[in-house]
Order: sequence, then C-alpha cells, then structure tokens
Amino acid sequence: MGKKNKQFVEKITAMEDDFAQWYTDVVKQADLVDYGQVRGTMIIKPYGYAIWENIKDELDKKFKQTGHTNVAFPLFIPESLLQKEKDHVEGFAPEVAWVTHGGEEELTERLAIRPTSEVLFCDYYSKNIHSYRDLPKLYNQWGNVVRWEKTTRPFLRSSEFHWQEGHTAHATDEDASKETNQMLTIYADLVEEYLAIPVLRGKKTDKEKFAGAKYTLTIESLMHDGKALQSGTSHHFGSGFAEAFDITYLDENGDSQYVHQTSWGLSTRIMGALIMVHGDNRGLVIPPRIAPTQAMIVPIAQHKEGVLDKAYELRDQLKDIVRVDIDASDKMPGWKFNEYEMKGIPVRIEMGPKDMEKEQVVLVRRDTGEKEFVPLTELQTRLTALLEEVQLNLYTKAKNHRDKKTSIATTIEEFSRVLYENPGFIKAMWCGDLACEEKIKEDTLATSRCIPFEQEQVADICVCCGKPAKELVFWAKAY
Repeated sequence: MGKKNKQFVEKITAMEDDFAQWYTDVVKQADLVDYGQVRGTMIIKPYGYAIWENIKDELDKKFKQTGHTNVAFPLFIPESLLQKEKDHVEGFAPEVAWVTHGGEEELTERLAIRPTSEVLFCDYYSKNIHSYRDLPKLYNQWGNVVRWEKTTRPFLRSSEFHWQEGHTAHATDEDASKETNQMLTIYADLVEEYLAIPVLRGKKTDKEKFAGAKYTLTIESLMHDGKALQSGTSHHFGSGFAEAFDITYLDENGDSQYVHQTSWGLSTRIMGALIMVHGDNRGLVIPPRIAPTQAMIVPIAQHKEGVLDKAYELRDQLKDIVRVDIDASDKMPGWKFNEYEMKGIPVRIEMGPKDMEKEQVVLVRRDTGEKEFVPLTELQTRLTALLEEVQLNLYTKAKNHRDKKTSIATTIEEFSRVLYENPGFIKAMWCGDLACEEKIKEDTLATSRCIPFEQEQVADICVCCGKPAKELVFWAKAY
C-alpha cells in the first residue's frame, strides 16, 4: 500500500522544481480536465466543472441581486458586423477563428466564432432601444468563446473557454460608470470571500485596456510563483460603440442621445488562479465555500461490523449542514487519503472501530494537515467552525504571500534586480508615457497590471525615465 501511495504522489512534479509542470500535473491528477482533440481545447471533467458551477452559481446570484437578467446570443458573428468598430476588431483580429463553409457550400461572408459578443449586443441594442424608458439594459450571458491562442495551457489560456459576459446600456456616462465600478466590486468580493484569493483593484493603462473601451477596471491576483493573473475585468465603453452602431434613444425632452455602455467578464481562467494560489505538492487545496465536497468521510477498517453503517449515519446527520460525501469503496484508506488530498477536499473525516468505541471522529485539515479528535456530540458545531477556519487561513496565507512578494522600486536598475530576486508585484511610479511602459516591458518582461485606486507616493520620479511621476502602478510578469 505504501509503495502504491508513494507512486501516486510522485505523479506531481514539485512546484519548486518546475512550476509549469507542477500546474499541468495537478490539473490532470486532480481530475479537473482532459485535453480536447483540437489544440488548445479542454474537456472539463465532472470534478472540475463542479468547482466552476459553484463559482458560477455564486456569481449568478450576485448578478440577479443587482438587477441583471441572463440572455443567450448566437455563437457566430458576420464579418461585416465585426468590422463596425475599428479599434475593437483590430484588438481581436489575431485571435479570431473563422467559418468559411456551411456543409459543402462556401459562405458568401465569413462568420467569426465569437471571441466576445460586444458587436452582437450592440446590433441588438440598436434595434431595441428607442426611449429613455427602455434603459437601462442590464444583460448577462453565460457561454463559451473562441480565441485562437498560439500558446495554450488548461484554464489559463485555452482556445475555447467558458465565461460570463455582461453587456449593459445606460442613459448617462455617470450611470455607466457606477455599473462599471459595481461589477468590479462584485468580482473582487467573489474572489476574495469565496475563492480566498486577495486581489488588487485598479484601472488598466490605456495600453492594457480592452480594445474599444473608454477605460478598463481590473482585479489582479498573484500566483505562488510570483506571476500575476488578471482575474476579472469591467469595461466602461462610453458612447464609442453606440456611435459606431447608432444606438440612440429619445430622452425626456425628446432629444436624441447616444447610450453609454459597459461590458464585464470573468472566465474559467479563475480556476487557474485557484490552483496556483492555494495548491501545494500534494495537489489542490480548495477553499471550503467553493468546494463541491467540503468534507469526505473515510471509514477505517470498514469491513468490521458496524463501521459502514455508522459512517452512513454520520453522513446523513451532516448532509444538511455541509456538503459531505463518503468513500465506501474497497480501496485502502491510504489510497483514499492521497486521493482526497490531491482533490483538495477541505476536511477529511476518519472513523474506525476505536473511534466508535470512544464516540468520536478524527478531523484532518487539508490546508495544514492538522488532526483533531472530536466527540460526536460536538461534531456538527466543530465541523462548521473548522471549515470557516480553513477558509480564513487560506486567504490569510495567500495575502501574506502576496505581501512578501510585493516590492518597491524607484529606478529601473532596482526594478530589474527586485524582479529577479523576489518575483512578484512591484510598486513603482510612472510618468504616464507609453514609451516608458513599453521600455519596461522590453527590458524586464514585466507589464503594468493596474493603476491602484489607493495611490501611494513611493517616489517623485518615473521609475523608467526619471521625469516627474504621475501615478503609482503595480507591475509584474503575468500569465
């Protein structure tokens, strides 16, 4: 049994040796995905999809609480429609997959497989918004999109991925601004409170904003290896798309006005963040609030009389309080321990004949490996409290890691040095010049992640050119 378990664990490369391979190993061994037949596509397996469903359900609940309605738009976009907004189409052109034939017949116009749905919503709005009484339009779509990526990795960058995309239309710029801020807050709250991942909130530079947007707000998280991951974005379009698509309404005075729009999205990419922020060399670590199974009962010596019956009784007592399951298979307990550690189940509940005699169970935390013996009379109270302790610990641990991996640089030489010595976020002042932003990327491979809402003055001059600084920017190498 020991040899079998050892071999099972050895299927994961140590993250200290090769982080990229560790990530791939965990994704596969934790049974999250399999590779599709087309390069860059993935089959999200039941366990992986169950995690995504929990994320999706929480997010969908938040959308509906703020007055948004779900819709479903087509997968295909006529080329002529995609071309209507110049900046937008230029931003996505390298990633668009095209349909040129229907059956054996060549199409008279190419169809894009949606990389995003702005133009579809704009076309719809242009035909269905007429008066101020039609506003606001607060729509969200759950679906999949295709972006033909050159380099792919499951969840992080795939040619096809699942997400939600919100598309809203408002009477005023101020209303659109409030919507943009509100949706970023919803994303940040979800990622921090449910996924236990601390995020930076801020604005993208013009270089990094969404193609066609007036501005883009973002939440940025830091992975275990010190690279950043854009984890959710909210875009204010102003009236740019409305002017391109002639989306107008008559205001209360009977005057024609352009609408002001927003778009916002969070994708299965956040699953990559979940893996890389909390995972370890034993596999996944899933925060309890988002875990499909929060506690797994593993009977010990289950062949002995009464053990299985007691385990099922225990499950029935707990099922209305936590998401609990039981493994009554004939696999050895050691194999089961490894299996559920690999899958990141927050708490394991062990119970065997000796525990039955003492009327207790053993609770084992996935995040720390700590064990505690809990009387059956106290189990329900202790288990719910323990799950909250695990949730809080994961967030605290991730935040401490991010803080440790956040440095300050005041010169480009210091910037390069700390990026090498302590990979992570770098706080540095910027003059606002695109040339400096591009030079930093060229020299260090780090990109601007966001202009944080909470500004600091860590220096008076730009980290790159030495001219007077305009604002603080967080920089990092990123996925």
